[in-house]
Amino acid sequence: MSFLSATLSRVKPSPTIAISARAREMKAAGHDVIALSAGEPDFDTPDNIKVAAKAAIDAGQTKYTDPDGTPELKSAISAKFQRENELDYSEAQISIGTGGKQILYNGLMATLNPGDEVVIPAPYWVSYPDMVLLAGGTPVIATTTLESGFKLSAEQLEAAITPRTKWIIFNSPGNPSGAGYSWEELKALTDVLMRHPHVWVMTDDMYEHLAYDGFEFCTPAQVEPALYERTLTINGVSKAHAMTGWRIGYAGGPEPLIAAMRKIQSQSTSCPCTISQWAAVEALEGPQDHIIANNAVFKRRRDLVVSRLNAITGITCPTPEGAFYVYPSIAGLIGRTSAGGTKITDDEAFATALLDETGVAVVFGAAFGLSPNFRISYATADAALEAACARIQTFCNNLT
Repeated sequence: MSFLSATLSRVKPSPTIAISARAREMKAAGHDVIALSAGEPDFDTPDNIKVAAKAAIDAGQTKYTDPDGTPELKSAISAKFQRENELDYSEAQISIGTGGKQILYNGLMATLNPGDEVVIPAPYWVSYPDMVLLAGGTPVIATTTLESGFKLSAEQLEAAITPRTKWIIFNSPGNPSGAGYSWEELKALTDVLMRHPHVWVMTDDMYEHLAYDGFEFCTPAQVEPALYERTLTINGVSKAHAMTGWRIGYAGGPEPLIAAMRKIQSQSTSCPCTISQWAAVEALEGPQDHIIANNAVFKRRRDLVVSRLNAITGITCPTPEGAFYVYPSIAGLIGRTSAGGTKITDDEAFATALLDETGVAVVFGAAFGLSPNFRISYATADAALEAACARIQTFCNNLT
């Protein structure tokens, strides 16, 4: 009998974390590495947020809080949902966790039973299917295409739903593609969900504020208010406020679901970090100027990377509406051989050879459920992006 849980055999480690770790090891060993694998803004947390955290420490705000967060942060989140998303959530309908990942996991653990299905559009964030598996459910992958802008159609959603479907996980703007759904596109999906009252919506809005070219963000319960009672609206401060390491995510949803999630959290992490919670209050209630400034930088970087990649024969890179990723196709490179002798049989072989031969770390598309592609995070300095794109171009030009 194995000592380790059989459940653990159903999941794999995060590929993005694994690739980032390998890039760090290579860099520590003296290799010239440009890591474009981590989904993390390179901007520092704004000073006003750091000051609020220091003030909380000085005020002795260093004790346990309620399992799912302080009243002060819940109040700030409630105001944010009303102000920005036209959603009314009372404090009893709000859960705060150690990052958005814990909120997603708590929601799945609180609701899934063996045989329950969760629809996940591909390409997807690498953790979605594994979290479903850990919670005992079955991921049902609905695959999109580059031609559709990596967006799920109403027909695809309808075809993926069965009597066993419990959730759809929805992410816009999305990781890894940056694809953002317009009001009309999202309304087509919510119309399908209205015909299937047993299906709930878990919407990951983490990249809400990272939107470009006039794209206007919207969230499912906002587009279709009748879905409010079966929607868990998830967000956090990590991306928009450059607070990844502070680990604060949150959600609004029906009170019975939030209570079940609170029960799980009370037996796992007890509560989110107190200092981080006070920092998050300032992030939500304080000045928002940094979002506009950061977005201007992200847009410039996006345009740089898209133009450079599309100049490479064999690569096709669509322009995303938001987030800070591009998800180019390498369909035109499959079957060729690198200068180092690696046969490019798939996107994993491409990413591995690219790192070994040029020192550029990207994440292969199979990790996100859609090949042959790779993901670049452009949340890094312009000079690094220029150098990385030049290395990718040289690598591709030398394929035979």
